[in-house]
Amino acid sequence: MSLFGLINPNKGIQQISADELRNRMRHEKLVIIDVREPSEHSAKNIPGSILIPLGALPSRLHELEKFKDQEIIVYCRSGNRSAHACRHLIGNGFKAINLSGGILAWD
Repeated sequence: MSLFGLINPNKGIQQISADELRNRMRHEKLVIIDVREPSEHSAKNIPGSILIPLGALPSRLHELEKFKDQEIIVYCRSGNRSAHACRHLIGNGFKAINLSGGILAWD
């Protein structure tokens, strides 16, 4: 494994661009999770997203069980925390997709 693979949390995680997410939101009802902190979420968020901070994700997985057969789009500020969240979700049987670039790419 290369050093880049060790420091790149996005490696191996399915990504979606902000433009693609916007397009899908027009035509589909999506499950979107924000893994940032409450203060970050209140400053700016993707409409309809569910706030579950990364540190709380393991203890709140039960809240997502009803979405286990759907794709879950996950975002944070830049895409790193959400990549870690995606790994955790995938490891627990969920279909998770990372928003490439996070909320910074949403503008």
